Amino acid sequence: MKEQKVKAVLIGAGARGGSYARYALDYPHELEIVAVAEADPVRRARFAEKHNIPPERCYESWELLLKEPRLAEIAFICTQDQMHYDPTMQALQQKYHVMLEKPMSPSPAECIEMELMAQKQNRQLTICHVLRYTPFWSTLKQVIQEGKIGEIVSIQLNENVGYWHIAHSFVRGNWNNSDTSSPMILAKSCHDMDVLSWLMDRPCERVSSFGSLKYFHEGNAPAGSGDRCLDCAVEPTCAYSAPRFYLSDEFRGWAGHFTPELTKPNIIQGLKETDYGRCVFRSDNNVVDHQVVNMEFEGGATAMFSMCGFTFEQERRIQIMGTQGELRGEEDRITLYDFLTHKKTTIEIPSQTSGHGGGDSGIVRDFLNQVRGTSDRESLTSASASVRSHMIAFAAEASRLDRGQSIELNEFMNQYRPDSVQTN
Repeated sequence: MKEQKVKAVLIGAGARGGSYARYALDYPHELEIVAVAEADPVRRARFAEKHNIPPERCYESWELLLKEPRLAEIAFICTQDQMHYDPTMQALQQKYHVMLEKPMSPSPAECIEMELMAQKQNRQLTICHVLRYTPFWSTLKQVIQEGKIGEIVSIQLNENVGYWHIAHSFVRGNWNNSDTSSPMILAKSCHDMDVLSWLMDRPCERVSSFGSLKYFHEGNAPAGSGDRCLDCAVEPTCAYSAPRFYLSDEFRGWAGHFTPELTKPNIIQGLKETDYGRCVFRSDNNVVDHQVVNMEFEGGATAMFSMCGFTFEQERRIQIMGTQGELRGEEDRITLYDFLTHKKTTIEIPSQTSGHGGGDSGIVRDFLNQVRGTSDRESLTSASASVRSHMIAFAAEASRLDRGQSIELNEFMNQYRPDSVQTN
């Protein structure tokens, strides 16, 4: 059957917005971006040129775009964390189906309000928890559903952020301060709260958490160090040197977050003028650089999650322990251990061409099917599915700030739900 082409608008043409919009370039018979709202004029112009969007459909703000009569069936909303709520609520009220970059919002109440608005307007609201759509994580889910490890008893998931990535995004970058963005457990690891809930497939009942900003603060600044790497006497011996990151072939592409042209002079100018050239010990960051979360699920199964910025590789590693077997997953390999036969089975996951291990294209494809009405199930990451995993993250942060106090999740959620939708 011929696929119906769906038209979309994009609000926020940064890295994530560009990743999802790439689907329109790869599959132009399925998706067309007809308008863009982006505050940065260079980014806006480049996106418009790439997607052949006329000037009259390029907007400086989401407010201007959403003042127009509805321009398409769907809206991709990929603004910064604290700029999700208003455009999402407005787009839903204008009857757009919405695909919203994670996290939904740094406010628990706003997350719930968006879920309820989508229900009221009878619109799809899908949250970009892309891990569920990757071959790696969907294979883990399939093996569990086939009963090959019996009933899950416990899961351990490590998110190894990578020493360079935490310095780039969470010390110098856009997600370095919870006052202007989100807590680390939400900004980076709501993916992990979501995928743990999905794999466990039962409600989380209680949460506790510990973590801190242990290293990236002025108390650990080396003697003689400067405010910026380019003016620092100890820069040659610092593992977090910005020039070493952004002038190397390995990480040069990440300089695109602060300069449109990846030439050496432009990168150096950016290191002089932007936060990406600041000392990691003298930035205005306040989010944690390591955190652990303990979860107990209905029926007594448990999960332990660890996020740490002090790793060489940027990767996730998972161990799922069941009554009849065990699963271990890392990189592109899943290993199944059978307790009865002692057989060890290795599953190799093919390399993926789209971002997040195939998740970026996978979630867009699924969302389009939901909008077309060709799917017979709710979106894997609908607002209703995502709100509870967001609440695990919010509860974890509340526990961390309260010295690891255990939090009953339903009681925590009911603080933010209207009386009519509170749960027992």
